[in-house]
Amino acid sequence: MKLLKKSIYSYISKKFMNGCTNYNSLEVRKSCRSKEQARDTFAAHDIPHASGEIYLNPWKAHQFAKQHGFPLVIKPNVGGFSRGSYFPIKNFRELWKAIFLAKIWWPTSVVEQYLEGKNYRVLVANGKVVSVIERFAPFVKGNGQNTISDLIDQENRIRTEMGLLGCMYPLQKSAQTKEYLARSNYDLNSIPADGEYVKLFHRIALAPGGVVETISKKSVAEDNHQLMEKTLDAFGARILGIDIIMEKGIEHSHKDQKCILLEVNSRPYVEMHNYPRYGEKDDLSAVFVELEQLEIQGADVF
Repeated sequence: MKLLKKSIYSYISKKFMNGCTNYNSLEVRKSCRSKEQARDTFAAHDIPHASGEIYLNPWKAHQFAKQHGFPLVIKPNVGGFSRGSYFPIKNFRELWKAIFLAKIWWPTSVVEQYLEGKNYRVLVANGKVVSVIERFAPFVKGNGQNTISDLIDQENRIRTEMGLLGCMYPLQKSAQTKEYLARSNYDLNSIPADGEYVKLFHRIALAPGGVVETISKKSVAEDNHQLMEKTLDAFGARILGIDIIMEKGIEHSHKDQKCILLEVNSRPYVEMHNYPRYGEKDDLSAVFVELEQLEIQGADVF
């Protein structure tokens, strides 16, 4: 049985987790595996997080929406890379669509209150914050002359020239993009005003063309450094990728704004820290030299 588990985990790692670290013990990874487990740990250590429910029966999500209102997020209770996540959900029609699509990925799902704000991935390792990136949904910036289609082509050329496409993805002109633009009365032939930002999709993830910007660790409020380090300790982890949304921004104390930790990633995808679209990447080589010295219990078992 142990050999079978190792084989399955090896397949999962190669198929779905290429570029993810593996420096936490099996015990730590189990504690981070589901959103429900993470939420329990957040609550036990007074770490800010969203109100939410774990559900199997879709009516539970419906009742949550009636009680708490919108916007909301629906996501699988177990998963990563934003697979099966839908946000911001702003009405019951979108809610029911997301309820069933999320179950493709995992039978139990999470419904949570959604905070509109700035979305960050904070990499914490060896007891301290080592890299911070802000994440953006796919977008183009208008110049008052070019169509959205032209702007997409220009941005994709830039990503190619910067060598980002080994990690990031090109912007798309798919039916999904067209449908999303139509919601704002745009199409691919629309010409945005100079300086206007036009979102091409709602999801803040790499697959639909999202990008990241490196944020200087020096600009992060000291209270926020302490919160991230506290979270690492709460899970007993060596390294975590912490997903967080902040109303004002990470340069302001979490105590002075709305702030929720979404989840923790015990095998964080660190490659995206090496391929920022904006800003200079952090040198993480010394961090991983230290991590490589560790003896990891159950590293090859799910």
